[in-house]
Amino acid sequence: MRSENIKQGIARTPHRGLLMATGVSKNNMKAPFIGIASSFSDLVPGHIGMRDLERQIEKGIHSAGGQAFIFGVPAVCDGISMGHCGMRYSLPSRDLIADCVETVAEAHQLDGLVLLSNCDKITPGMLIAALRINIPTIIVTAGPMLDGESRCEKLTMIKGSFEAVGRFRSGEIDEKRLLELEEESCPTAGSCQGMYTANTMACLAECMGMSLPYCATASAVSSKKRRIAFESGMQIVDLVKNNICPQDIIDKNTLRNAIICDLAMGGSTNSFLHILALASAGGIDVTLKDFEELSHKIHQVVKLDPAAVPTMSDFHKAGGVPALLKTLIDANVGIKDKLTTSGLNISQIANEAYVDTNLIHPYNEPFTTKPGLGILYGNLAPDGCVTKISGIDESCYEFEGIARCFDSEEDAMKALEDDKIKAGDIVIIRYEGPKGGPGMREMLAPTSLLVGKGLGTSCALITDGRFSGGTRGVCIGHVCPEAANGGTIALIKDGDKIKIDINTRRINLLVSDEELELRRKELKPFELKCKSGYLAKYAKNVQDASHGAIVE
Repeated sequence: MRSENIKQGIARTPHRGLLMATGVSKNNMKAPFIGIASSFSDLVPGHIGMRDLERQIEKGIHSAGGQAFIFGVPAVCDGISMGHCGMRYSLPSRDLIADCVETVAEAHQLDGLVLLSNCDKITPGMLIAALRINIPTIIVTAGPMLDGESRCEKLTMIKGSFEAVGRFRSGEIDEKRLLELEEESCPTAGSCQGMYTANTMACLAECMGMSLPYCATASAVSSKKRRIAFESGMQIVDLVKNNICPQDIIDKNTLRNAIICDLAMGGSTNSFLHILALASAGGIDVTLKDFEELSHKIHQVVKLDPAAVPTMSDFHKAGGVPALLKTLIDANVGIKDKLTTSGLNISQIANEAYVDTNLIHPYNEPFTTKPGLGILYGNLAPDGCVTKISGIDESCYEFEGIARCFDSEEDAMKALEDDKIKAGDIVIIRYEGPKGGPGMREMLAPTSLLVGKGLGTSCALITDGRFSGGTRGVCIGHVCPEAANGGTIALIKDGDKIKIDINTRRINLLVSDEELELRRKELKPFELKCKSGYLAKYAKNVQDASHGAIVE
């Protein structure tokens, strides 16, 4: 065991003395040392219930003969950090979390890890660390919150708050109703109810076999989640004994399985960044080309909020991730059989799954033959950009409009709030990429305001920033190269025509090459917005979105 480096031999007497100071008994000094990396926080709704799950994991570890140690890692709530300077820290926190987990696990020579996560950047950050360290690891995602309800109206965080603001500003609802929706939209602990980034990444962690079956969809406040936490604690000891490590589970086939599942369930566009970052951490040959290839093949068989009414609670009742895997395996679309942390292969888990075909459609009867996500190319995004096809009305698959340019999210929001954006406009929000932001902020506030104001099918939004998994409408993000690197998005002027074609996956600025070259010569060099602190270091070292916004 790795932990023998800190507890075996005469020379390690001081180390054992310090370990005994933490409460480790002489008998348990011989046990596998298992770290529980907990992202518990009173600040994050998805994480406030983790103290109970920590206990369940700890019980499982000790029941199986291990010695548990809980340590903390940061957690950022994207919803609370949204729409202001705090969102600049969200994506960078992914790499900070990975560094924290790696540091503690290596410094204390832990034999295994249980990663207790839930929200948007925490899950991928922990998975990046798992691939770097490559010691036996299992992830427990804390689960989604229950659906909200008010006046018999089913609510989610997006529809009950962000989009409700737009409805209020357009006069559809009054302030009393807005406050009712605000109070009832998030009724329990847990990640937000739809197929947003947190739940997308939880589902993909389960698809990859890094968490136990049904972990992604079991409610945060359910006894099933407590049992999964306990069983994960038991299972990690077995993984340590058999030396089954993340790189035994996650390889190119695993990541391609995750991409297939992502496309089939219409997940968050942020998953592109995170899967590419996982590939980098594990030295795995998966690139944007894999997404592009598969996005032309995979049908969407699951449609959840924000693209539809059903939520994660409904998905769980319909069979969850095992049911999705069963549907895709039966359709022979390229899911490869792999070992999982449960000790079972993917095929074994899928074979036992119940499938409600009303929510998880048979592959030959999909919601649409279009995938949930897509990659677009063209002179506006030579290195690619992404969109959530599942959130776009089919009447908007071919969209041509007039550019309205803004160099920050705040400027765009002011124009939207002042009713300066009209039907036919394409809102351009630039200098919000990984380097330009810095931190590649999510644009949920402006996209939700567009929908709430009734402009969801008559306007589009293009950015080198990101979108929340809760975004819907004609929204194009991750434009590469970003404006800060001199990308075409920096050259757009008010009044320029832009054509978006979802069917052919093209996005073009309808301006001649000669004119663009003249504009490029006039473009001033970009100066970093942050001169000191974590974001300054991040901006200097972060790669573009087409490479997962990884830090090198």
